[in-house]
Amino acid sequence: MDLGIPTLLPKLEFFDSVGIKGTALSQVLSGNPIVLKLSLENNIRPCYDIIKTLGIPDGKVPRFIMKSHRMFKVKILSKVARNVSFLRSLKVPESTLDLCRPETLVTMSTDAGEFNENVNKVISMGFPPSSFGFVKALYVISVMDESKLAKKKEFYRKCGWTEDDILLAFNKNPIFMTVSEKNVSSKMDFLVNKIGLQPADVAKYPSILIYNLEKWIIPRWSVIRVLLLKGLLRKEQFSLVGTALMRRKDQFLHRFVNKYQEQVPELLSIFQGKIGLAELGLGFEETDGVKQM
Repeated sequence: MDLGIPTLLPKLEFFDSVGIKGTALSQVLSGNPIVLKLSLENNIRPCYDIIKTLGIPDGKVPRFIMKSHRMFKVKILSKVARNVSFLRSLKVPESTLDLCRPETLVTMSTDAGEFNENVNKVISMGFPPSSFGFVKALYVISVMDESKLAKKKEFYRKCGWTEDDILLAFNKNPIFMTVSEKNVSSKMDFLVNKIGLQPADVAKYPSILIYNLEKWIIPRWSVIRVLLLKGLLRKEQFSLVGTALMRRKDQFLHRFVNKYQEQVPELLSIFQGKIGLAELGLGFEETDGVKQM
């Protein structure tokens, strides 16, 4: 396709005219370069007009275009507009309709019939449209058919979860169902066999299965293990998963690292992975026996 100046310039002028310029334009074109290959009149302009009906703040429009990739098409965005309007009529919380999140955009891009069917299915599963988990459940149902869901449930049963555990976890954060079995297996092995949690304990906090094992879970547990072994923390003082392992970085550093920096100067380096527990003679053992969640 010809991307010479006569073809390219009107597109750049259009983006400039709607306020997408400078750094914002650079981000759009680097994140979604296929945009420049599209027709201005047949695609870019009508797509932009549809985007403006979605209620996306002007400052987030460049990010939306950047994240939309091959979904930046009139036919697809028309489906998104229809489905978003339908969800708004059901009083779905606006905060859950973040269309800059790829999974939300995927959820909204299905045909009307299938989308309505998925909405009814999610409602029948106990998620009212007004709940904050509704759109997450809708995403899971959109990308996983009945056979995939049944297979994943069987996998979690083999991990030691009961039917009630699966239901509890799904109600808390349905997204965990989309994580690959290989990915979950390594996390369950660590949480159950290395730390000593019960499978049911993990089901109470299914979001932990979404976090990265090496970059998120192990650094936090390494710090907690040191504090426990040095007697600076007692297991009954906190919820291991809810209070520690799922804390954002800034919160975790404030609660468990900075507070004990004088007693254990190596804590920050342990958290950053610069010092291993083995170097301190504190390597992992099978089932460290953390029972209190």
